[in-house]
Amino acid sequence: MPPMIEAEGSPVGPRVAVLIPCYNEQASIARVVRDFRVALPYAEIYVYDNNSKDDTAKLAREAGARVARERLQGKGNVLRRMFSDVEADVYVLVDGDDTYEASSSPAMIELLLQENLDMVTGIRVTNIASAYRPGHRFGNTILTSMVASVFGDRVRDMLSGYRIFTRRFVKSFPALSSGFETETELTVHALELKMPLGEMETPYRDRPVGSASKLNTYRDGIRILATIVLLVKEEKPLLFFSVAAAALFFCGLIFSIPIFIEFHRTHLVPRFPTAFLSLGLVSMSFLSLVCGLVLDSLARGRKEAKRMVYLSIPLLRQSWEA
Repeated sequence: MPPMIEAEGSPVGPRVAVLIPCYNEQASIARVVRDFRVALPYAEIYVYDNNSKDDTAKLAREAGARVARERLQGKGNVLRRMFSDVEADVYVLVDGDDTYEASSSPAMIELLLQENLDMVTGIRVTNIASAYRPGHRFGNTILTSMVASVFGDRVRDMLSGYRIFTRRFVKSFPALSSGFETETELTVHALELKMPLGEMETPYRDRPVGSASKLNTYRDGIRILATIVLLVKEEKPLLFFSVAAAALFFCGLIFSIPIFIEFHRTHLVPRFPTAFLSLGLVSMSFLSLVCGLVLDSLARGRKEAKRMVYLSIPLLRQSWEA
């Protein structure tokens, strides 16, 4: 197992760790580290380099950050490693592309502490079209709405990369995703365990010259959508399999209509293949419903286990005021 890294804290407050996952961010990483050093002078800053082919790690180290390397490619893999390695009371997660405002972090941490929240999400606010392109904004709205309709309407910017967490959240988070879909997993984890959440608007700006986005609109959008479907299946199996059962039953019913019409006219069933197909679809619909009922009981047990792990971690204030 990798060694645990202790973050330092202020004399009167919690230990704060700033976590920055990076891949080829030499154009911005030094400024990001310096800005957070100014905004949170008592925090320990960690940069986890994800196989960068430029001088990201070198520049981050020179700017004063602790630098580590994660060889498994993908933001989700980096997040899993950071959450495993770093020991702190408050975690600030931010991208290394210098698009988020470091000066917003003290207010976000204050909100976390004052209201005893487990996660505060930075809501991106910008008038710069190139920073938050209309296609990305539309996609985020659609995907956020999908998650809200299933898991609860408590998050406005599901794909924001700027978040504040408590130790309770971080150490109970399973971190199963490998890529940019990890933000979806973070959101669903919080919503499913009904954690206390908060949001705060923060300025969002364009990347600096020489920095390029690693997000592929269509590929990563499809991966995020697939993650939402997978999480619905894992966390809400009765809903997932009920929808599948309804679709199968409807298809079976459609195929059976001409058979019933023909039987009513001639009292014969000449279309045996269609009849068997219809019967098979209806049978599969009932089987799907039964699977949903069984898996829903298992999902409930798994959710209770995750809840118990979450509750076993001391409250933030208890952990640093004792």
